[in-house]
Amino acid sequence: MTEGQQLTRTVPQPRYEVFHTDCPARGVLDHVTSKWGVWVLIALRGGDLRFHELRESIRGISEKMLAQSLRALVRDDLVWRQVEPTTPPQVTYGLTEFGRDVGGPLTDLLDRVTRRLPPPGTP
Repeated sequence: MTEGQQLTRTVPQPRYEVFHTDCPARGVLDHVTSKWGVWVLIALRGGDLRFHELRESIRGISEKMLAQSLRALVRDDLVWRQVEPTTPPQVTYGLTEFGRDVGGPLTDLLDRVTRRLPPPGTP
């Protein structure tokens, strides 16, 4: 040990009990991995989008399901929401730092899956 160097003891962070139904982390994970939550996070990795741009970029999602998914992801601090006071109001969504952190591995997962598939149009 060199002179003047101090040893600091690190205390392990308590872990969430994600297998318990009342664990708060489980709710966030349910929103992230929901059918539409994954697609919202991946779509927003490309940049901020307005509600209708986001709906058009995620084929097959209804307006109702997009609104529900966005509400949950905003509540979990994965997505931010900005309302422009125009008529009609323009609402823009983007990823928070937490959302970018979580969305990165989802994008990697999508890339891994698509690399294993045959090229589009291949019988």
